[in-house]
Amino acid sequence: MPLSLPEAVIIACDLGTTTIAASLLDAATGRRLAAGGALNPQRPFGADVVTRLAAAVASPEARTGMARLVNAELETLARGLLADAGVAESSLSLVAIAGNPTMEHLLLDLPVDSLAHIPYRPLFREGRSLQTSDLGWSLAAGAYLFPLPGGFVGGDLVAFLYGEGLADSQPTTHAARLYLDLGTNAEIALCCGDRVFATSAAAGPAFEGGNLTHGMAALPGAIALVECADGKVRIETIGNGVPTGVCGSGALSAIVSLRREGVIEENGRLRSPAEIPSNLGNRIVERTEGRGFVLYRDARHEVVITQEDIRQIQLAKGAIRAGVEVLLARAGLAAAALAEVVVTGSFGMVLGAGLLRDLGVIPHAVPSVRFGADGALAGVERYLCRPDGEGEVAALASRLAVVPLSGNPLFEAHFIRFMDFAESGC
Repeated sequence: MPLSLPEAVIIACDLGTTTIAASLLDAATGRRLAAGGALNPQRPFGADVVTRLAAAVASPEARTGMARLVNAELETLARGLLADAGVAESSLSLVAIAGNPTMEHLLLDLPVDSLAHIPYRPLFREGRSLQTSDLGWSLAAGAYLFPLPGGFVGGDLVAFLYGEGLADSQPTTHAARLYLDLGTNAEIALCCGDRVFATSAAAGPAFEGGNLTHGMAALPGAIALVECADGKVRIETIGNGVPTGVCGSGALSAIVSLRREGVIEENGRLRSPAEIPSNLGNRIVERTEGRGFVLYRDARHEVVITQEDIRQIQLAKGAIRAGVEVLLARAGLAAAALAEVVVTGSFGMVLGAGLLRDLGVIPHAVPSVRFGADGALAGVERYLCRPDGEGEVAALASRLAVVPLSGNPLFEAHFIRFMDFAESGC
């Protein structure tokens, strides 16, 4: 017997710098009716929050343009979800959105000067309730934006932590856990007892497939896993189709595997064919963009990981690991004291714990790693389905102690240290 259409529906959105995820729920039951995603259309203004902030500060017209682009994309996503579920647009009652401070400010077309300069403060910290018409939508509904604890720590991290249940029990009952949302603006939280330390590292979009020579989002056709052994390369693509590019998980697994096979040196240098004793040396190519390793080639095109791509991954993993070390030092904890690390992000295929340890993103001493596939989106859905969701989210956000990384000598020292693969173990 087919399910009856709900009388009222709600939409959850995870507004990322590179990608957007959204879902449609039955307001009465919380049942997910449809889900979808899109690339953030602000990318022509910059691949990361720093360049978009610079563009918005330099030109109010650019800032307004970014607001219009992202709101149009969100409204298109919302209409698509309603159509996919066969639900009338008039049934939509509320849209809840979580993003980092830059994304939420640009969504609202707010000045971003306070975010672009020290001490990097958002114009608002509490959650905001408004109407979609205030965002320029013609699709009418209420809207809620998640709170922004401060700096570059935003509503997406609050949503991720809320979805993981940090608002459910007494804070002192929580074992020490590390939470990593690995995106363009990588957000990190360390929870120990009643304390929650949080920070944000400007990792860049490499973990999401951005800024890579043949990088792409985790969509059909993306190489999502690479394994090299005995001079051979095995790849897996999303959708099992012909490879058209490489997403984050594909790039990360390729680098770890090539490091193990001696194709990449400790400092990240891609060796020449003459320096590689196996058949993998035959896949080294010299292009105008520099040296590269061919992951896939057919008569029409090839997918290559270049030396510059490796550097982008090194920068990202160095920044993230340095942020982790700063929070551990702030809490007075060793990595071995963590009960678990919970990871989320738009990588593509789920990454193995060993891969993240070998890359150097997670300390080897951490005993357990778990992946939260929906990350912030799960937390936004949870907020929509809880009777006191707004109060719980506000209370959780108020617990976050933001630890700045800019100008922090400990961060800078760890960043340089973890740029190389020698400290990673791969």
